[in-house]
Amino acid sequence: MDSAVLQLQRQLSDYKTSLYNEGFLDDQFTQLQQLQDESNPDFVVEVVSLFFEDSERLLTELTKTLDQHSIDFRKVDAHVHQLKGSSSSIGAQRVQKVCIYFRNYCDEQNVEGCLKCLQQVKNEYTLVKNKLETLFKFEQQLLAAGGSIPMQ
Repeated sequence: MDSAVLQLQRQLSDYKTSLYNEGFLDDQFTQLQQLQDESNPDFVVEVVSLFFEDSERLLTELTKTLDQHSIDFRKVDAHVHQLKGSSSSIGAQRVQKVCIYFRNYCDEQNVEGCLKCLQQVKNEYTLVKNKLETLFKFEQQLLAAGGSIPMQ
C-alpha cells in the first residue's frame, strides 16, 4: 500500500480516536458504523445528515419558543427530548449530556437555565457537526486515494 494511503489511514484513525477521547462521540457511533456495508456505503453519512437537519429544525423551534413572553415549558421539553434522542442515536455524546441538564431546567421552569443550556446545546451541536464533517472528508480523501475505511 502506498505511503500516502497509509498516512491518510493513520490520520483518520487518530482523528476518530480524538473524537471519542474528547467525548464528542460514544459507542453508539461505532454501532452505527457497523451497520454500514457495501450494499449501503453512505449509510452513516445519510443518518448523520438527517440528524443535522432535525437538530437545526429543533434548535430553531427552541429559540422561537424560549423567545415568547409566556414560555410553554412542555413544548420546550418535548423539543429537547427529541434532540436528546436523536443525538443519542448517532452517538453525539456531548449534545446529549447538555440536553439532560436542559430538561432539568425545563422541569424547574427556569428560563435563565434554559437559555443558558440552549446556547450550550447550539455550541456543542456546531462542534460535533464540524467534527463529523471533517471525519467524512478524511474518509473521502482516503477512498479517493485508493484506500479503504477500516471497520471498527
